[in-house]
Amino acid sequence: MATHHDPHVHKFPDTERTFRSHAGESIQDSLNWPGLFLIGVGIVFLAATLTAAGSGFVGWAVIAGLICGVCLLSGVMIVLAEHRRIKLGEGLHLSDPGGH
Repeated sequence: MATHHDPHVHKFPDTERTFRSHAGESIQDSLNWPGLFLIGVGIVFLAATLTAAGSGFVGWAVIAGLICGVCLLSGVMIVLAEHRRIKLGEGLHLSDPGGH
């Protein structure tokens, strides 16, 4: 006997029509936290770089700029690596639609 899918019956969560099966994944997954922290530190050092450069402290601007670049790049790489790990665990690739 075939089952009939009634479009007016709603299930929770709506896994058939949802666009974001991993909504909030970056916050819920604690392995993303170091990457998010490094991105935040990178943004703070971006402000420090701009402040030092605007004030004429070229040496401090270079140092803060290097720290900013390292923090932002490593933070983004950590978040992308963890997102890729989750996608591969589901048999999907990072560029497959359906998640984020």
